[in-house]
Amino acid sequence: MPRILLSGFEPFDRDTVNPSWEVARALDGWQVDGATVQAVRLPCVFGEALERLDAALAVGERPVLVIGLGLAGGRTEVTPERAALNVDDARIPDNAGRQPVDRPVVAQGPAAYFSTLPVKAIVQALRREGLPASVSNSAGTFVCNHVFYGLMHRLATQAGLQGVRGGFVHVPALPEQAARMPGMPSLGLEMQVQALRVLLQTALTVQTDLREQGGSLH
Repeated sequence: MPRILLSGFEPFDRDTVNPSWEVARALDGWQVDGATVQAVRLPCVFGEALERLDAALAVGERPVLVIGLGLAGGRTEVTPERAALNVDDARIPDNAGRQPVDRPVVAQGPAAYFSTLPVKAIVQALRREGLPASVSNSAGTFVCNHVFYGLMHRLATQAGLQGVRGGFVHVPALPEQAARMPGMPSLGLEMQVQALRVLLQTALTVQTDLREQGGSLH
């Protein structure tokens, strides 16, 4: 059966839980439109995260879809990312103490890659289900963007992965995490899992993205 590779991160920055991994783990083995989800847990470490992703890509049949999940603690919506930048510029150290500054993810690589997911159709589908969502135009410059760019570079340059669609999605903090930030709305794990079910089905079935407003002023 075709597989969907869905990655999430281990906790970082003093958190004890990372919803990106909890969502991916909850969906491991779930079947949608003839494909099965395979979850992989990535270390929140520059370099090592991509090594773990490479190992998952190399095992079994080539995936039909590869999506990375990450935590965006300051956001309140599920946010499919539009573009990955070829830069590591860490505001805080990763889980191995690494803190690269102005370093390319891939030396001599393109400045950026666009997601090949139908990000606007995904947002529309999520909103139709009453789930908060919006397009994001920045995945940051920490390990999430590192994995996003590294993934898209692999999909664009490795012969065995040609035609595989991929991208990255940020999820918000869980209620127990948002409790430390008074006034910050949160999205529970059950709703985040439901959002990813809708997202995966949309990504599999929509080949041409919508042309509608999805930008931001800043």
